[in-house]
Amino acid sequence: MPWKVKSPVDLRKEMMDRLRGGERMSALCRAYGISRKTGNKFKARFERFGAAGLEDRSRAPHVIPHKTPPELVELIIAERREHPTWGPRKIKDVLERRLGHRVPSHSAIGTALARAGLVVPRKRRRDRHTPTPTLLREASCANEVWCIDYKGQFRLGDRTYCYPLTLTDHCSRYVLACEGMAAISDDAAREICEEVFLEWGLPTAMRSDNGVPFASTGLGGLTRFSAYMLRLGIELERIRLSHPEENGRHERMHRTLKAETTRPARANLLQQQERFDDWRHEFNHQRPHEALAMKRPGEVHTVSTRRMPSPLPDLDYPTHDDVVRVSRSGQIHVAGIGTVHLTQALAGQDVGIREEGDGQWLITFAKLDLGLVDRSRTITAVGATS
Repeated sequence: MPWKVKSPVDLRKEMMDRLRGGERMSALCRAYGISRKTGNKFKARFERFGAAGLEDRSRAPHVIPHKTPPELVELIIAERREHPTWGPRKIKDVLERRLGHRVPSHSAIGTALARAGLVVPRKRRRDRHTPTPTLLREASCANEVWCIDYKGQFRLGDRTYCYPLTLTDHCSRYVLACEGMAAISDDAAREICEEVFLEWGLPTAMRSDNGVPFASTGLGGLTRFSAYMLRLGIELERIRLSHPEENGRHERMHRTLKAETTRPARANLLQQQERFDDWRHEFNHQRPHEALAMKRPGEVHTVSTRRMPSPLPDLDYPTHDDVVRVSRSGQIHVAGIGTVHLTQALAGQDVGIREEGDGQWLITFAKLDLGLVDRSRTITAVGATS
């Protein structure tokens, strides 16, 4: 038969029985190895609550000083419902600015959101892409690199399509433009850029994907839009085909744009543009950005020192280059070779041609070398081998 082990509660009951049997408190405290203060405490509990008073009590505090107050929890939940895509860190920063004092940690805010059922667990991604370094620059200041793209189209309430054209500053994340278009258009993209250039100045470089109207499969990958950028002295950066992660900051902004402005979409293009305008102001001036140390993009972005020229200056080519105007059909005439087809994207533009020897001529537009042409009238890339 196993030995019966007495618990602390059994010993306390035994001590109270002996105390009621006439034994002295001081002697019992020495026998059980407890202080007189502890003995008197259990005696008072026993007299007040009976045997139940000898049970172990919870050591949890009656008041938790760091527990999030119910009033603050209501503010947290209200902020989340107003901005369903904002996480605990953004909500914490916004509330601290509004209230003028510190609020609980972002983990405590996350707990409050989870208890309110406002957190949707993310699916774990098993196959993650490993970024590959490219020649794309990493902007260290505002206006060094701007990013431009057409976000994927979506249907409006009237069943027409909306194609948002977006333009952001790579360093500050500032959304310079978000314009809803009825179709993808080279001319419309250029008009929007002109408006932005007049307000914010010119960037050093413009980054885009390889789709229209930003790039083509023609000579130099040029379009009328990209030719216009070069004419303004803006360098062209293009990400690799099928590598949207190389423009990851802009794509991440698109995800926020889609979640906060298109679900649901507005009834027509005019109403959708009003939603885009409100969202752009919120993104630039109210929404804190973790990569900016919780600053707003509007607190980081500045006007470019390079101003939009008016009118466009003529392209300046070296004095030893012949300057030739491209015809409306995209052709030029080269002495000793004849008519050479370039691209209609350069129609009406001036290009520079320079004889390189061996019957080859180098064709340049702005600072972009388009290629070498010989008597075969075939243009080959500079440095390419036949």
